[in-house]
Amino acid sequence: MWKTGWRNRIWSSLDLPFDLIVIGGGITGGGIFLEATRSGLNTLLLEAHDFASGTSNRSSKLVHGGFRYLKNGPFKMTFDSVRERERLLREARGLINQIGFLIASYKGDRVPTWALGLGLSFYDFMALKWGHQFYPADGLLDICPQLNSQDLLGGYRYFDALTDDARLVLRIIQEGVQRGGIALNYARAENILRSRSGMVSGVQIRDMDPEENDRTAEINSIAVINATGAWADDVRSMDIDPKHMNQDKKLRIRRLRGSHLVFPSQNLPLTRAVSIWHPRDKRPVFTIPWEGVTIIGTTDVDHTSAMDSNPCINQAEAEYLLEAINFSFPTLKLTFDDVQATFSGIRAVIDSGKTDPSKESREHLLINEDGLLTVTGGKLTTFRLMAHEALNHLRKSIPKLGSLHSGDPMLESPNLDLIHDTGLDKREIIRLFGRFGKDAEALITMADQTDFNHIESSPNLWAEIRWAARREGIVHLEDLLLRRVRLGILLPSRGFSVLDRIKNILQEEIGWSDKRWGEETRNYKILLDESFSLKSLTL
Repeated sequence: MWKTGWRNRIWSSLDLPFDLIVIGGGITGGGIFLEATRSGLNTLLLEAHDFASGTSNRSSKLVHGGFRYLKNGPFKMTFDSVRERERLLREARGLINQIGFLIASYKGDRVPTWALGLGLSFYDFMALKWGHQFYPADGLLDICPQLNSQDLLGGYRYFDALTDDARLVLRIIQEGVQRGGIALNYARAENILRSRSGMVSGVQIRDMDPEENDRTAEINSIAVINATGAWADDVRSMDIDPKHMNQDKKLRIRRLRGSHLVFPSQNLPLTRAVSIWHPRDKRPVFTIPWEGVTIIGTTDVDHTSAMDSNPCINQAEAEYLLEAINFSFPTLKLTFDDVQATFSGIRAVIDSGKTDPSKESREHLLINEDGLLTVTGGKLTTFRLMAHEALNHLRKSIPKLGSLHSGDPMLESPNLDLIHDTGLDKREIIRLFGRFGKDAEALITMADQTDFNHIESSPNLWAEIRWAARREGIVHLEDLLLRRVRLGILLPSRGFSVLDRIKNILQEEIGWSDKRWGEETRNYKILLDESFSLKSLTL
């Protein structure tokens, strides 16, 4: 995709006008970018850091309909999410996978057992398939013997879907590039350009690649979409003094932090995800087996500190999640010493002033200000619907915008018959095609036999490391180990045990010097300690 020298080639072409500039390389911006290129627009995607480096690699990894939100009444959002989930399951096989959930019901829970059954019936009805089943307490314990049996009334099995969120974003962006769009990471928008009439006419950007000499560019476009999520207000106020922003210009979003703990699967072994009501405040908390580890999350707290692309869990959140774990699985006696990694993301929700952050709407919001269209809020699952709504909003501004067909596939389906003799089983082949789309064939062809070995206990192959170095636009080591593959949270060593081989691959494919390698490994370790672990907390 992004071959050697790709950044210089893109920078040299930025003097041409674009139909649309999308700021933000997460799931929302990526979805808009793909749909815009499909509709025939000359589109540029800009990301200040790495693709999916913000909230879109720090989700709970679920592609779900939002069953837990039904009690708050957003039926249309849940209906749309369920239908989009079903399409993604069909069209992104190997990247979006069905997962069984158990939802346990205990004496004294805020939601009674009968209400759970009624809600799940409605949830399945929206998906047009019956997937839930009730189990009495002994039946539920047969399925998940680690569950707390005290006051257990029973529970339900139902189905949702699971993904690698960063890989989903990257595949969406890659398909947009394959259709002729331009996507550039580490390109920070620093100012919004306006015409003499005051209409938005483009952006001014700065290259954040450490090997470049702080180059800048002014890029013209018919319209600009601000898809930076929780950072949306920062973009909106680039050329406006916040003191002079009128009431209409005040952004109606609330920044919430969701944090997670990651345990080795042998410490918290599960064959299905488990949803429980937290014993303290009765919020739903998920425990999810994912890629060889088990994730517990998420919290839902106001993020009031300075915005950072690498937020971290705080002590109260860590204690809250461990309390949920020890209530749910008391026989495992897990402590903070068992935690392998953490991650936190900041999501934007519509602020209605509710005291409980979890009751705020997860619907999205569009604000058009003189040609700058801000899209924020929403859910990962409904990225395509948000993209269509945003682009249709600009139809009068961009007459050449083609038709947007809701029935078209969300992602291109690669030909699974293009399978070479790799020694991999069919499940692993499907996984590669899901993660890499049409590029999977080139990845397989490029690799030698040793590249098809797994990287220690992770599901990742060495071939993925080489492909990422050669074709996936990595600028920093963290791009590789936290997003292209997820070794930074999947391996007990956080990837340090395999750095020698990774160094050889990166120096061969990218040409990093020993000095650059030393800087990257030091920065990677600092990032892990500060934002992906409990080391900064007093526990």
